[in-house]
Amino acid sequence: MSPTDPSLPAAGGPTALIAEDEPLLAAALAAALARAWPALRIVATVGDGASAVREALARAPDVLFLDIRMPGLSGLEAAAALADEWPAAQPLPALVFVTAYDQYAVQAFEAQAVDYLQKPVQADRLQKTVERLQALLAARRSAPPAGDEPYAQLRRLLAALPGSGTSPPAPATVAPLRLIPASEAGSGGTVLRMVPVDEVLAFEAADKYVRVLTAGREYLIRTPLKELVPQLDPEVFWQIHRAVLVRAAAIDTLQRNPAGQLHLAVRGLGERFVVSRLYAGRFKAM
Repeated sequence: MSPTDPSLPAAGGPTALIAEDEPLLAAALAAALARAWPALRIVATVGDGASAVREALARAPDVLFLDIRMPGLSGLEAAAALADEWPAAQPLPALVFVTAYDQYAVQAFEAQAVDYLQKPVQADRLQKTVERLQALLAARRSAPPAGDEPYAQLRRLLAALPGSGTSPPAPATVAPLRLIPASEAGSGGTVLRMVPVDEVLAFEAADKYVRVLTAGREYLIRTPLKELVPQLDPEVFWQIHRAVLVRAAAIDTLQRNPAGQLHLAVRGLGERFVVSRLYAGRFKAM
């Protein structure tokens, strides 16, 4: 084969990481890949989303096979977390989502041109995926992917498949959030206040809580950020990181550091927030 053959990239051949919580299915996928793409080297196999993010950051694989349903972070949440932390100088790994049959999910993957495999993985379908991946890696060697596009593609998929990605999003008839019952930070949960959403400047996920930040005050709630998002107006609160929403009208300044990372300041708050690459497309003029 010629040196430019997509199945034989330079620097030791292409690498992949498999994230699948069922060991037998992970082993079956690895064996099927060995037959369909002998040059591909599996650098790690993990069983949960957090491990997938950690190992991908450590090993920088060319391809990441992500099971949609895994303990802790789902495959989609792991992809979002990885995009937040991925080094700016490297292209994001090619993502292939592995899912049990679900027509809604399949339609979303196809609409966003994101590759997927359905369980049980069929040899002919895997071969098509391998051919697409080989072509993608060959194209990347000649020209890196354009700016925000890989992130924009993932961002659109996350909007289409919130959470686990195996069911349609909640109906748009969900009543907008007006008041938030929240504990005052530092009160040990003994002081509860009904915080008007109109006063909120930012939401930030932190450990087991979400910080609700207003001018001069901080509150804590246990409702996950992903459950708050559908109840908030996306034109009022912009997601700038998988763990942060800010009031768009209160955005004051943006600053780019020497590494190219954006930091955002909100009027009325004495802290700055990182804008992840996944959501940096909102600020293309910077």
